[in-house]
Amino acid sequence: MTERMIETRGIRLCTESFGSPNDPPLLLVMGAVSSMKWWPDPLVERLVGAGRFVIRYDHRDTGRSTTQPPGPPRYTVDDLADDLIAVMDGYDLPRAHVVGMSLGGMLSQIVALKAPERVRSLTLIAAQFLGDMGFEPPPLSPALLAHFATMATLDWSHEAAVLDFMVEAGRLNSSERRPYDAALARRVAAGEFKRSLDIQSMMNHSSLTGGERWYNRTHELRAPLLVIHGALDPVVPHVHGEALSRAVAGARLVTLENAGHELHGADWPVIAEAIVAHTRLTR
Repeated sequence: MTERMIETRGIRLCTESFGSPNDPPLLLVMGAVSSMKWWPDPLVERLVGAGRFVIRYDHRDTGRSTTQPPGPPRYTVDDLADDLIAVMDGYDLPRAHVVGMSLGGMLSQIVALKAPERVRSLTLIAAQFLGDMGFEPPPLSPALLAHFATMATLDWSHEAAVLDFMVEAGRLNSSERRPYDAALARRVAAGEFKRSLDIQSMMNHSSLTGGERWYNRTHELRAPLLVIHGALDPVVPHVHGEALSRAVAGARLVTLENAGHELHGADWPVIAEAIVAHTRLTR
């Protein structure tokens, strides 16, 4: 693994790369309130082993990237999408395969719409359909809403309390039909706590605005599209994955039958195989 700091528009983005730069580049874009470390290393290793040059990075306000004090962010969804392009520029990549999860899926869609020449292929994991589906999708679970309400009284300087909060958030995002690996989640969260410039600032993402001009334009996507979605996702319900795959001609939907809003270890082989096959077809 090689770490590289990329400077763009007055900020710094912390990135990591794996594998050979001579292989097809594959950029991993994580969701909100999460650094790049939530991309599981074994999943990254599978992609590298299949001959992909894998890059992941910390969003603003996460990990070791530029961080502002806790509060409403001084940037928008569109700025985060431009950060994705800046990472590609920092690695001198005219084009790359882009894989986005959750908010990362939204950012990946925006980049594929605003700079289609930069995206070789698009993979969206647990991603939101940007537009009107003709009905209201199910709301967030009361348990999730109640958990995030506890942020108001959380002592962000108290490591054990913060880890408890993050581990429980992961459990509530996951499927109840599978055992939740709380020990793994705690290890990742502990690493997150130690390396973050300001762990509380990651919650700035919860006040993000912008991106509305890209809504109801999914049908304009031209990059070959793979959609991967958990059947039991409690955050971005599976209907979003169905809508995404219907909106783009030739799109493929892979449903993870027992998965929630997560990258569960049981699904790593399926996810890696699907991404490798998709990017092989679109080299």
